[in-house]
Amino acid sequence: MKKILSVVLAAVTALSIATGCSKIMEIKEVAENSEVGSLVSAGSEFIDEITVAVPTKDRAGNDIKVPENVEKIVSMAPSTTQVLVELGLGDKIVGIDTNSAAFADKLPSGVAQFDMMAPDNEAIAALSPDLVFTSGMSSVGGTSPFQSLVDSGVCVADIPTPSSIEGICDDIEFIGSCVGKGYEALAYSKGLTVFMQGIEEQGKTVPEGEQKTVLVMMNVPDAEYPTIYTFGKDTYMNEMIEMLGAKNAFGEKSGWLAVSVEEAIAANPDVILMDCNWLPGAADQVKALEGWEEVKAIKDGAVYQIDEDLCSRPNHHVGEATLEWGKYIYADKFGNYTQSFDELKDEFIEKVVG
Repeated sequence: MKKILSVVLAAVTALSIATGCSKIMEIKEVAENSEVGSLVSAGSEFIDEITVAVPTKDRAGNDIKVPENVEKIVSMAPSTTQVLVELGLGDKIVGIDTNSAAFADKLPSGVAQFDMMAPDNEAIAALSPDLVFTSGMSSVGGTSPFQSLVDSGVCVADIPTPSSIEGICDDIEFIGSCVGKGYEALAYSKGLTVFMQGIEEQGKTVPEGEQKTVLVMMNVPDAEYPTIYTFGKDTYMNEMIEMLGAKNAFGEKSGWLAVSVEEAIAANPDVILMDCNWLPGAADQVKALEGWEEVKAIKDGAVYQIDEDLCSRPNHHVGEATLEWGKYIYADKFGNYTQSFDELKDEFIEKVVG
């Protein structure tokens, strides 16, 4: 817990250099009197990051020119929309992808919605956005469907799907720096970094040789679609499993995967996590699959439906997702785990940025 306090306070230190010393003294007092722990000195780990510059390249490496004042934003990925909303910028969002509709109650009434795979670029341009955030989900096959917007002079900032927790943190900082919320985003990013370090330290307490094998399934196979969608190494979800002290059933393969039913059964996972909110009762359906009776997770009843929204949106909420996974995989290690990123965000980040 103190490590997380340190990282938030370190971000405060950086901010205080730019805004004066009174703010850091206020946060020191809050930290010392907090029920979550005492911290009497501010760290200096992030002093070099006191200048949050407006990016000149997006996360895909494309040159961009972000307007000095960003008042109208189109967000074409729910992970980005969630970050923008939680940074307090919901009122500036004039367009979203249809998958971001979950946040519609936090956005202006009647906000325009677009298909992220086949966007109506003319309609987007008609909104006169200052900035359009896109994601790797829209560029399947290597071709961006937003090129006509770029050609017309609209600032389009692409954020490919991150492959690591560090990449998620960099994305959060990038988003914040583009929209004038650089310090706030830095606090989120560093808070997540240290939160995940705490998870990893707890994961290291799993005895060697007793690591559980975990299979995350994004669908239930059937006769029409017998393929199982999951992931291997070089993905942030694989990193989540490893930080918990467990092993990914397909960790020897790379990237986002489609595997056969036979391969999944042969992997004989100890735990199966169902990452598919769109399919209620998915865990029960897997338990009933013919031919899976001898799979250890099935025999032990260790099949669980997880919160797809938490883990599939690569932003700071993957910290919560990792803890959720940990409680299912190692209830004895994470069942009573008390670190809370949200608690610190609510108590300290609000104090830092008002």
